[in-house]
Amino acid sequence: MTVRTTDILKAIQKLNPAEKHRLREYLIDALTASSSTGTVLEEISERKNRNGYRCPDCESDHIVRFGKYSTIVGGEEIKKQRYRCKACKKTFTDLTNTALYRTRHLNRWIKFIECMIEGYSLRKSAELIGNVTHVTLFYWRHKFLTALRQLEVSKFQGIVEMDETYFLYSEKGQRKIKNRKPRKRGGSAKKRGISNEQVCVLVARDRDKVTFSQTLGMGRLTKEQLDKAIGYKLSSENVLCTDAWRAFKTYAAEKDISIYQFKSDGKIRTKGLYHIQNVNNYHRRLKGWIQRFNGVATKYLNNYLAWFQVLESIHHQRNEVTVNDMIIKGNLIPNIETYDTLRLSKFTV
Repeated sequence: MTVRTTDILKAIQKLNPAEKHRLREYLIDALTASSSTGTVLEEISERKNRNGYRCPDCESDHIVRFGKYSTIVGGEEIKKQRYRCKACKKTFTDLTNTALYRTRHLNRWIKFIECMIEGYSLRKSAELIGNVTHVTLFYWRHKFLTALRQLEVSKFQGIVEMDETYFLYSEKGQRKIKNRKPRKRGGSAKKRGISNEQVCVLVARDRDKVTFSQTLGMGRLTKEQLDKAIGYKLSSENVLCTDAWRAFKTYAAEKDISIYQFKSDGKIRTKGLYHIQNVNNYHRRLKGWIQRFNGVATKYLNNYLAWFQVLESIHHQRNEVTVNDMIIKGNLIPNIETYDTLRLSKFTV
């Protein structure tokens, strides 16, 4: 049966004011998502290929155009370019090995990123986006975050505050957990203080808000872990501000870096310009934000650290420029994660 435009308009006129408002919001979101997605795809193509085409498999630059393929965005068919490598004979597109690769709902990614910025749960996000399950959004989230966490952090300038914090090791989502009973809502450690039940997360931040955050291993931080994780971003021109843990002092002495240390008793919190209050406040905000997830699987913890780091950098601005920029940046980085590699991944140090 064919529905005429006049019939649709008559049906709209019968709606009450609240229903008309919801319809208006839905149409605005749908039309905006469709046009924005097309813009994002064009920008990804332009940025990826500004220095010439390169095969994602063998890195050859002997590339030729190889027809076009169709993708559906907001109900509209969009033709996109396909390429072929003359060296390895494989074909690829601008989205090959990105978070958007083989995604069937490209037009819903705009709304999905908005939900991520707001910090909505997967179920609430699925409800707001529509026609996509919370399970699918879980994999979207981690494919995208796996790319974001590869964004390179600039080298630190001047004073660098550095401190470690700890999260209880978690196997959330694992069906068969060995050697202990499953915990509820994060649970608590069996041992007091810092032990090998806890994952060490290092956070370093300079006064320009350049931030590094990453898991380093189980239990207490060592200078070897510190050097491997962040040594290439530091130089003798930096001044470190840390807590009193000896690994920081040993590392600074070996690298000939000035250091100011502060004990956890809080009796001396500042020494002129030097303190660790910025990084401690970052820890507080991070821990408060992560609580909403009722425990995070340790194998995904680095992804959540990257997510929070991005939220801090944009100050929760939810506008079209911010959302589009996040999607573009997240899809300029090679990403070969699939549902199976994410599901079967394990925490390694």
